Amino acid sequence: MASGKNSVLIVGSGGREHALGWKISQSIHVNKIYFAPGNGGTAENIEIKQNDIDKMVAFAKRQSNLLTIVGPEEPLSLGIVDTFEKEGLKIFGPSKAAAMLEASKTFAKEFMRNAGIPTAEFAIFSDAQKAKDYVTRQNKPLVVKADGLAAGKGVVVCDNADQAIAAIDMIMTKKEFGLAGSRVVIEERLAGEEASFIALCDGKSIMPLASSQDHKRIFDDDKGPNTGGMGAYSPAPVVDKELHKKIVKQVMEPVVNTMRKRGNPFTGFLYAGIMVNEKTHNPSVLEFNARMGDPECQPIIMRMKSDLYQYIDAAVDGRLGSMPPIEWSDQTAVCVIMAARGYPGNYKKGMAIEGLDSNFGQDVMIFHAGTIRGSQNRIVTNGGRVLGVTALGKDARRAIDSAYSAVRKIHWGDNDHYYRTDIARRAIMR
Repeated sequence: MASGKNSVLIVGSGGREHALGWKISQSIHVNKIYFAPGNGGTAENIEIKQNDIDKMVAFAKRQSNLLTIVGPEEPLSLGIVDTFEKEGLKIFGPSKAAAMLEASKTFAKEFMRNAGIPTAEFAIFSDAQKAKDYVTRQNKPLVVKADGLAAGKGVVVCDNADQAIAAIDMIMTKKEFGLAGSRVVIEERLAGEEASFIALCDGKSIMPLASSQDHKRIFDDDKGPNTGGMGAYSPAPVVDKELHKKIVKQVMEPVVNTMRKRGNPFTGFLYAGIMVNEKTHNPSVLEFNARMGDPECQPIIMRMKSDLYQYIDAAVDGRLGSMPPIEWSDQTAVCVIMAARGYPGNYKKGMAIEGLDSNFGQDVMIFHAGTIRGSQNRIVTNGGRVLGVTALGKDARRAIDSAYSAVRKIHWGDNDHYYRTDIARRAIMR
C-alpha cells in the first residue's frame, strides 16, 4: 500500500457516507475521496446515481489505485461488488449472494435457523389471507416484516392482532413498499433492550466495531412508525464484555463460517440488530444488514482512533486476521438526527438550512444526509433525514448536552425541522 497515493470512491448520499469519508480523509494513505452521488456536505461529488453500476464501473476504471466502499443496501443487492470484481476493480462490500442477508428477510430467517443463530420464532407468507389467518391464531404480540428492502421502514411492531392485520394489508394488499411486500415474515415480538453490533469481515475473519444503539421510531419514548433511524449512541452499555463474547460466538462467527461453507464468503460491514433478553442476558437477532448502520456509523466513527482505511484495505485483501484490534476513545458519542417535519411520511424539500456556520466546538461534527447545494452555494434540504448532529463527551450525559446544544443552533423553514429529544437517555439510565 503506497503511502498517500490511494483514492477512495464512496457510494451513497447519506450521513453514513459523509461520516465514512470524513474518517477516511484522516488516513495518511489516502489523497483523494470521491462521493457518488454524495450530498451537500461532501466534497468531490460525482453525478452518478448509487444504483447506476455501469457508470460507476466506467468511473472507477479511469482512476488509479482506487478502492470503492459501498454505503447503502440498494447497490449491494443489485450486485455492484460482483460487477466490480469481474472487472478487476477493488471494492469493499458483500457479493449479491451474501447481501441476501439484508435483501430478503425470508432468506435471513431461514439462514439463521440453519446456522443455529438465536432468533425469534417466525412464519413466512406470500398470501395475505393465510397471513391474517395465522395472526388470528396467535395469542402473543407479533412483528410483521416486508420481505424485501424498504429503507428501514418495512417493519411493523404490533401490540395486538388488529394491528398485525392492518400491517399485512399495508404491506401485501396496498403494496406500500412495492415488490418488497410480496412476502411477509411474521415473528414473535421479543422483549428486552436493542443494540447494534457491527463488524468488519473479510470472508473468514471478523473485526468487531464498538457497540451502539439506534432509535428507530419517529417519536420520543419509541412511539410512532419506524424510520431509517432518528439517532444513535456508542458505546451501548447493555453490551458488556460477556454479551460481546456471546454475540461474536453465537451470531457473527456462525454467519461468516456458514457463508464461507456455502461458497458465498461475506466481505464487508456485517450488522446484527440484537435484542438482549433482560432476564437471561442472551442475544437474539432481530435482523441483519449487509452494510454499516446509519445513524450508528456516525457515533462509532467519532470514537474510532485507528485508521479505518487500513482496516478496510486489509479486509478487501483477506488480511483482516493479521490486524491488531481497533483502538477506541473511551468517550461516549451521541448522534441526533434532524429530520424534515412530516418524515417518514410527506415532507417539504428545498429549504435553506440556517446555523451551519455556528461555532459548535471541536468535539461536534455535523454529518449531512438529505442535503444538496442550492443556488449561491447554500445548503438546502433534500430528504427526510437531513443532518446527523454528532458529539463526543466524557460520558453519555455530556455527549447528549453537547449534541443538543448544537442541534438548537440549526433550523430551516418555518419550524419545518424535527428531532427526538430522548436520544441516548437509556445510556444514562444504565
